[in-house]
Amino acid sequence: MFFPGDGSPEEEPDFIAASNWRKFMSRNWRKFMSRTANLAGPRSRTGMVVLCLALTAGFAPLASAQEQPAFNEHAGTLPDGTAWLIRVPENWNGRLLRDLDFASNVSVASAVQRYDDLLGRGYAFAGLARHPLRLWQYDPQREILNLQAVQDIFTDLERAPDMVLQYGCSGGGLDSLASAEDYPDRIDGAAVLAAHTPVWIMSSFLDGWFAMQTLLGESYEAAGHGPASDLAIVGLPNAGAGGERSLDAIRASWMAAIETAGESPEGRARLALAFAIGQWSPWMVEGTELPDTADAGAMADMIVASALRIGGNVGGSSRLLFENAASGQQLSGNEGVDYAAFYQNAAPAMARTVEALYEQAGLDLQADIARIDAAPRIAASDYARDFWAADGRTTTGDLQVPAIRIHMLGDWAIPYTLMEGYGALVQEQGTGDLYRQSLVQGTGHCEFTAAESTAIVETLVERIETGAWPETSPEALNAAAEALETGSAPRFIEHGDWRVAAYNRPWVPAE
Repeated sequence: MFFPGDGSPEEEPDFIAASNWRKFMSRNWRKFMSRTANLAGPRSRTGMVVLCLALTAGFAPLASAQEQPAFNEHAGTLPDGTAWLIRVPENWNGRLLRDLDFASNVSVASAVQRYDDLLGRGYAFAGLARHPLRLWQYDPQREILNLQAVQDIFTDLERAPDMVLQYGCSGGGLDSLASAEDYPDRIDGAAVLAAHTPVWIMSSFLDGWFAMQTLLGESYEAAGHGPASDLAIVGLPNAGAGGERSLDAIRASWMAAIETAGESPEGRARLALAFAIGQWSPWMVEGTELPDTADAGAMADMIVASALRIGGNVGGSSRLLFENAASGQQLSGNEGVDYAAFYQNAAPAMARTVEALYEQAGLDLQADIARIDAAPRIAASDYARDFWAADGRTTTGDLQVPAIRIHMLGDWAIPYTLMEGYGALVQEQGTGDLYRQSLVQGTGHCEFTAAESTAIVETLVERIETGAWPETSPEALNAAAEALETGSAPRFIEHGDWRVAAYNRPWVPAE
């Protein structure tokens, strides 16, 4: 489901072909359920508002014992048309959280508890709404500079904060990491939730979609849906570029291809292989339970459901957003990629599933990997790579201030493995002492609980104030989060069999 301003990286809607989803689930519901336990727009105001004592009627109440905090509020619009919002609680502790999406998400149910809990503990917020033209003009560098401008406004209207933390999810997570690397003079630390890095995410998505394109075309044609060439993954038409087929037609073709694959053992095995090569989570459907990884059938059911969940986002979530930013040029490619080696890096839970499904289907796994390796490759644009190499637009692991990062295992929009890749990168850069991360057992995108959000903020504050990290194991983070009594549950977990041998697609621009 797509909710404007929900912190999703997409400004293009989260397209799900509801009819295909319902049709698939109606035919497979009993089997699916037996194997798995369960299956508000941006605000822009130009006036100044002070002493707001309650949220608008209809918002979800704060689940903790705290009442809605009283706060001073200021709002306005930057010269480029970006709306901004500031809230300062009456019990302000001197700490300011900068958030890309605060003005957009302050009224969104999934974020209200996170914001209210932190406001209630004395944290002030200063943030933005996503620009109305962001789909065509996305630039995280400009977003960071806008956040700095709002920080200056905060200082003019209130006073200079004692501590500034960059806080954000999805694109806001990228802004947090990039601020900690490239703009550290304005912040003391970064709390990073479900971050993307454009070239990384598009490369990871390209790998899985490329594998599906190679392996599903034959069954798509056999089912009478059309030629395999219908299954495009790059060069997609959008508002700035034409094409022989509409984007809606391409989406419909992909949903048909995935549904067809889900109906046969061969197709299910091949979908699993694509997920493993792309280093995607098999668990992307909200409202479902994580299947038993030892049950290949349950894993296959979830992979099919997840493929349908993301099937309308052809080529990967937000591909058009990222391509439009660099004049429509392709930022990800796979020239020279060794997909046999990429498969060897798959998470153990996924590799076991793939091998079991291939054995059940009577298919030759190595032959299918060879088919993927032999398929014609896709070149990345040097122009696009040059654009994304600039400060604020990518990450290198060269942290200058402390950062703590979390990601949900079942995030459908951004593979959790990007976080694993960044963790390895900071070690290579020698900045590991500035960095901690943790995996969260949940689905959705940016659907973190108040307990999880506040726990990492408080952990980050302790690191900044003392110069040493407190214990950040999942057990320690869960205990710290529970002690906060937010009224919500923490879900930090060990990576376990979800840890990949190596993230396949780190990209650091050449010097």
